[in-house]
Amino acid sequence: MRPFKLTKLYQLLGLSLISSSIVASEQPTAESLVGKAYLGGHAMYLKTDNDRFLNENANSAIDHASGAGAELGYRASEYVETRISYTHFKPVAEFNNYDVPSGSSTALDLLYFPYKESFYVVGGADFLDVEKSNLSVAAGAGYRHYLSRNMALYFEGKGHYQLDDNHTDLSSKIGFVYFFGTEPKKVVAKPVAVVAPVAVVAPKDDDKDGIINSQDNCPNTPEIDEVDDYGCTIFVEKIESIKLSVNFDNNKAIVKDEYKSEIAKVASFMNKYPHVNVSIDGHTSALGSAQYNQQLSEKRAQAIVDMLVNDFNIDANRLKAVGHGENELLDTANSPEAHKLNRRIEAHFVARQQVSKKR
Repeated sequence: MRPFKLTKLYQLLGLSLISSSIVASEQPTAESLVGKAYLGGHAMYLKTDNDRFLNENANSAIDHASGAGAELGYRASEYVETRISYTHFKPVAEFNNYDVPSGSSTALDLLYFPYKESFYVVGGADFLDVEKSNLSVAAGAGYRHYLSRNMALYFEGKGHYQLDDNHTDLSSKIGFVYFFGTEPKKVVAKPVAVVAPVAVVAPKDDDKDGIINSQDNCPNTPEIDEVDDYGCTIFVEKIESIKLSVNFDNNKAIVKDEYKSEIAKVASFMNKYPHVNVSIDGHTSALGSAQYNQQLSEKRAQAIVDMLVNDFNIDANRLKAVGHGENELLDTANSPEAHKLNRRIEAHFVARQQVSKKR
């Protein structure tokens, strides 16, 4: 391969540098270009391999070619672009007395931006038609100079190796690209007027029950009480009870000492709940006549009432002695055990009161 002239290559590169230096650049970020497509146009100078003879009998080779073309590209990521381009050019023979037919280049390239910005390396496949079309592989590098966030100039150099005929060609391009789409507008925060804070006075709740004074219908409820929506204590019913069961000897109405402690508990219950009034119910076994048993049951009930009044100071008006005779037997059998069970006093004391519900 003979030395070749680089005059036109230098001229194109020089023109590229001059053009880029006189225009102020506005470099977009690589991230803002991702997903955008672009169109462009370019001028290309191709220095052909000196082994490209016009035909087998010619004594002149193709020296170079120049032309123009267009391209379509897409920024796939911050680092990678894909590009397809077409260039139409006119080859020139080493001796101008030969007329060489027009040629073309159809290239599919991958551009890699190692620093995400202007410098890139390029590689790809090129159907290079110089006298005839053959597949070439190409590699090179380039530099892109942004005129705005959408427009840029670039210059690029590549080497082409034609696989079938082992030709090596060199090309240089200067071009212009335009990215479609716009960047999101930057939102400029408007100044916010600073307003002096206004002191907020909390509504008063003097009894601290969670209901403010203006809505509290019961302003002095205890802090431990649970209240309703109007600030009043919630009351619930409390039920407390005690039972008294006393047995008597046959034909007797005397309270045995063993039951006095149980009667004392009843007295204590009645003192705790002074509103409770109680009926003392006396019973007998089935032995004897019904009339006698009725009288005996009343005596037994009265014996309990007298003890509560005399020994424990319970108001007699709160007590009532009732005899049931043999009418309410617990055990109807005719046996000593059944008779003993039926000789009894029964009383059931129940106190109901409203108490405050606690928090």
